[in-house]
Amino acid sequence: MQEYTTPSTLTVGDDVTTITRIQDLRRNNPTLPVFKRLGDSGHWLNVTALQFAEEIDAVAKGLIASGVEPGDRVAILSSTRYEWSLLDYAIWRTGATTVAIYETSAPDQVDWILTDSGTKVLVVENADQRTKHAEVIATAGDLRETLVIDEGAIAELRKRGAEVPDSALDEREAGSRSSDAATLIYTSGTTGRPKGVVLTHANFIAECAAVRDSVGPGLAEGKSTLLFLPLAHVFARVVAVGCMENGVVLGHTNDLPNLVENLGVFQPHYVLSVPRVFEKVYNSARQKAIDGGKGSIFDKAADTAIEYSRALDTGGPGLVLRLKHAVFDKLVYGKLRAALGGRCEAAVSGGAPMGERLGHFFRGVGIPVFEGYGLSETTAAVTANNIEHSRIGSVGRPVPGVTAAIAEDGEVLLRGPVVFTGYWKNDQATADAIRDGWFHTGDIGRLEDGYLYITGRKKELIVTAGGKNVSPAQLEDTIRAHPMVSQCLVVGDQKPFIGALLTIDAEAAPGWLERNGLPADTSMEDLATNAVLRAEFEEAVASANAKVSAAEQIKKFDVLATDFTIDTGELTPTMKLKRNVIHDTYKQAIADLYT
Repeated sequence: MQEYTTPSTLTVGDDVTTITRIQDLRRNNPTLPVFKRLGDSGHWLNVTALQFAEEIDAVAKGLIASGVEPGDRVAILSSTRYEWSLLDYAIWRTGATTVAIYETSAPDQVDWILTDSGTKVLVVENADQRTKHAEVIATAGDLRETLVIDEGAIAELRKRGAEVPDSALDEREAGSRSSDAATLIYTSGTTGRPKGVVLTHANFIAECAAVRDSVGPGLAEGKSTLLFLPLAHVFARVVAVGCMENGVVLGHTNDLPNLVENLGVFQPHYVLSVPRVFEKVYNSARQKAIDGGKGSIFDKAADTAIEYSRALDTGGPGLVLRLKHAVFDKLVYGKLRAALGGRCEAAVSGGAPMGERLGHFFRGVGIPVFEGYGLSETTAAVTANNIEHSRIGSVGRPVPGVTAAIAEDGEVLLRGPVVFTGYWKNDQATADAIRDGWFHTGDIGRLEDGYLYITGRKKELIVTAGGKNVSPAQLEDTIRAHPMVSQCLVVGDQKPFIGALLTIDAEAAPGWLERNGLPADTSMEDLATNAVLRAEFEEAVASANAKVSAAEQIKKFDVLATDFTIDTGELTPTMKLKRNVIHDTYKQAIADLYT
């Protein structure tokens, strides 16, 4: 069995938890900025280590006064905001366990999570969330109380805890261990009922140290990043904890429609995101150029950036390519960097495959995107590219302390201190996932010089009627690079050929309609059948087909008038396709591809 290990000397002491770091800062570096909060004036204001530690204590005392005991589960259902992190650390300060729930979760999902976890206290973001889940809240057997952030939950907890002595917190801290459960993160449920992944304080601390040592000096004291991913997702959660562990200043925003504008104001040193956001940045920049009559310049600039990046891996760019790159740096690349605040040194992408072309584009414009790989069960990243060791197209080498291996059937196996020890109250699922000391990821991949390449997922492999195994990810990623494509689902299991369903990006549609002389109020139904748009989509499909064998190529596709969304249950909160749901919802459209 092929395997590769990146060694580590890290040991996590039994008495070390995620609270240890903030306590050290309180004593030794109390004025260090650890967060930035957006004030009423629109300016970002520093929160020091001492201020945060004192806020943690006040809220933790309120939780103790509310009856929260060590080991109890306290759930947070909210978008990404400062209060999420404050509550998370306050829960840990009491010795309790945070249950993370996506703000987009449906009532039946919330019902399962609250019931399965035995949550005692639930904190929701606003009155709408409380109303949406009112029936679930009323029937959750172990739930004693629901608090609402926008209705003064933090102030209420501070008030309740006013009489709780500091000694109560000291007792909780003394009784906490690195092996205690820090959080339950429920799998996004692309198939089946979500399982509660138990991550310990030791898992978090090992992950934060491994990522710091892997990514390098970017995640260092005094640097900053703006977090906009959902904190219920393991990637965002590790970003939040990792910033605290490594002294990186963290800001929060849930204003996704104005994300690029917010990045420009915040001026992060690092951007950490999922591939779909980088796709959106690229597509939006290209669309803006096209709308301004400079589409051809942008396309030439993009091709040059990609060519320049590829040349870095093959001896370096020649004189002519360097000159072209310098010209486009003034015309295009500099504006892209400025849009991200002008201080962005690099970016980290995780959660899904990004695609080689996009990776080369961003490196070529001066913003290298270090792609990594991980799961909830591995406390986020288990492999990552970095400045010293990077191969675009791969997800990097194992982070320190992790061993990656490839089983005989191609499945990626993992072990190390960041790997979880089991699912919450689900021994069978744990036994299925962890066998012979290895975590079986369900992903298919290969190792080359220690670099891991993810080529598909076992459960997502399509087997055509002719017996050809097809991984849909590469085809879907390439097609989604088109600015007007929102989502792509490749189908063909037990069918005579590969087909696809494409959806239209509603944000890009207005500009496309204007450029093509069509009314602004053109319906999505009319747009889906528009001959010009379909011709563009045919080019995108042809581009994807050029990268695979004839048996893997898409022979027929259709354009849907409706998009796949989180609200309709067709996407996970991290924008992954829920293939079984889409297959059921659009079974007629899929059937029509084969008639």
